[in-house]
Amino acid sequence: MRIAVPIKDDSGLESEVCEHFGKARYFVFVDLEDGEIKGSEVVQVPFEEHSPGDLPEFIKQHGGEMVLAYGMGRRAIAYFNAMGVQVITGVSGKVRDVLEGLAKGTLKADPDWRSKGDFGRHEF
Repeated sequence: MRIAVPIKDDSGLESEVCEHFGKARYFVFVDLEDGEIKGSEVVQVPFEEHSPGDLPEFIKQHGGEMVLAYGMGRRAIAYFNAMGVQVITGVSGKVRDVLEGLAKGTLKADPDWRSKGDFGRHEF
């Protein structure tokens, strides 16, 4: 499975998950098979500004089948759902740790992420 994660910098698996999906400048695409990381690729977002659907399309073009993120708007989630891409929100921490939790079935996601930070300004 190819998993896309918005990251704070270009450190790949050692980076932290970016809190704001739509503000991430980089994504790491990770190939996870049988609970093991088989490969990863950091890709810089190719546009400064984006319209609804641009980031989901970018992720789909890079083979993303699942997105792990902290905060994400309802529109983006709807685009992913329409594309058949699974979305898990409320995820934070170092990418490698998040993927390990996913593989082991121990991934912890914050169900209250919408009420934290400045997410109240976004339409969810």
